[in-house]
Amino acid sequence: MAQRTRLPKNVSVAHDLEGGRLNAPAAERNAGAITKLICQYAAATGTALEIASGTGQHVVAFASALPGLTWQPTEIDAGRRHSINAWANEAKLPNLSPALALDATTPGWGRQHRGHDVIVLINLTHLISAPETRAIMGEVAQALTPGGRFFLYGPFLRGGVATSQGDKTFDASLRAKDPEIGYKDTGDIRDWLQMAGLEVIRMEEMPANNLMFISELQEGEQ
Repeated sequence: MAQRTRLPKNVSVAHDLEGGRLNAPAAERNAGAITKLICQYAAATGTALEIASGTGQHVVAFASALPGLTWQPTEIDAGRRHSINAWANEAKLPNLSPALALDATTPGWGRQHRGHDVIVLINLTHLISAPETRAIMGEVAQALTPGGRFFLYGPFLRGGVATSQGDKTFDASLRAKDPEIGYKDTGDIRDWLQMAGLEVIRMEEMPANNLMFISELQEGEQ
């Protein structure tokens, strides 16, 4: 499986702010709803890992709302890691660690980052291939503690169908750029999580036709 070093162009829009921070309008819009749901289902204490933290806006919101969890952001892109740390420096939250470089599609990182009670992944699966998505799920299962929860957010197909014309158009544009990527189907996501040892305990409808899968690592799956 070839490693994907960058995302397709024009799918992750962010603008420069003061102090090296980047602002993604999508993150600004959805951070509140995502944070609220994570607060309802995440452990109150322990450690949390965010995969592909992007600009850093989400993880700052999470760390602020869940002070009992120590949050570790990760990101493959150096410029985005700089933005994450700039947001963290401005927020001055004691439970938010500096960003780590991580390509979550590569094998082995799960065992290197074991012991997390919460792992979060937002808006990535439609930008990577099905094998890469499954690879991430397998590594997540290695990184979680038994009973730990994985929060997977993004746009998905339902029964192979997009839920809006906008989603249909965006999915088609992604596949035109790279036939290996595009929206994944909810049925496949459930199956892949289950095969990784992650039982889906809730699938929550989110704003803008997105979904949040909340899954839990079963005992004996590490």
